[in-house]
Amino acid sequence: MKPFLILQLRPETDAADAEFASILNRSGLTADRARRVRLDRETLPEALDVTDFAGMIVGGGPGCVSDPPEKKSPLDARMEAAIMELMPQITTEDHPFLGCCYGLGILAAHLGGVVGKDRYGEPVGPSTCEVTEDAANDPLTAGLPARWDAFVGHKEAVQTLPPGCVHLVRSDPCPFQMIRWGENVYATQFHPEADARDFEQRIRIYRNHGYFPPEQADELIERCHAATVTVPGEIMRRFARRYG
Repeated sequence: MKPFLILQLRPETDAADAEFASILNRSGLTADRARRVRLDRETLPEALDVTDFAGMIVGGGPGCVSDPPEKKSPLDARMEAAIMELMPQITTEDHPFLGCCYGLGILAAHLGGVVGKDRYGEPVGPSTCEVTEDAANDPLTAGLPARWDAFVGHKEAVQTLPPGCVHLVRSDPCPFQMIRWGENVYATQFHPEADARDFEQRIRIYRNHGYFPPEQADELIERCHAATVTVPGEIMRRFARRYG
């Protein structure tokens, strides 16, 4: 069986390792079914063919697609460019793709949608999501509860739905929580891989990265541990089962 390609954009080793472990845990993939690439440390092979993989999962990270080029660090710019180079293949082939948070910005920007910080940013922690009417006909969202909590934390968001996309999940603070392009290309604003322990760690690591006032860290951690978040992990499991 083909492996899944898992691309990570977190320069912080403890956060990247925990994210990778959580992706395996929530998806049900074993380590031998995952080709992990930390883009802060590795470059992708030239002429990489995405069809050599069962699917691709892109994790989150502290960078923002909507930042002007002159404000992106050289590392952020290089990692973003590496994924952007693969997106024409992904969309042309309609190849299985699941972008998580940062991955939504990547997909939306590639498809011509507007990504920015003007509206729809959310506090770090649990957010109540709702499925749309179209979700009933999608294999990753069919039969899910009408409302459920997910972990979020983002400074930028999709401002307008990219042309041709299907809108699957929304929330009051952020309308575009999950979208699909074609039949197999998905992205979420929430983190389908994360649990409360993941978010506690990320809150501590990124407390000075502008997601929230640093003095709120303990309160946000408490909110995360008080939440019940299970449905997002089911979406990731369905993705891996469907294409694995």
